[in-house]
Amino acid sequence: VRLLQKLVQNFFIAANTMSQWAGVTALKEAAPDVQRMVSIYDKRRKLMIQRLRKIGFGIAVEPVGAFYVLANAKKFTNDSLKFAFKLLEETGVGTAPGINFGSNAEGYIRFSYANSIENISEGMDRIERYLKGS
Repeated sequence: VRLLQKLVQNFFIAANTMSQWAGVTALKEAAPDVQRMVSIYDKRRKLMIQRLRKIGFGIAVEPVGAFYVLANAKKFTNDSLKFAFKLLEETGVGTAPGINFGSNAEGYIRFSYANSIENISEGMDRIERYLKGS
């Protein structure tokens, strides 16, 4: 059994050599696609930040390494969990309550810009209409 275990573990512990070389080739060839996606995500990020600020959310630190914006929503709420659920119920836009990231993030809402420009614009429109009406 031990000899079989030694043999089989090599199939599961690490990728085989052929897969590793295929990965290296894929990464080398992917540079243009990576740059294209970086540009697309940057446009999405800029749009979301601009729209959130226009609506009235505070953004002290602009993201540079992720596709999330942590926005200060204290102008609108002191309970990020209830606020996130209310946004979902009233606008259909999913967000993450700051409290999920610790007590220091209470009053903040995390938005994702891992979506199309069109969907981000639509989501921001819905949130803006809801908050102006409430």
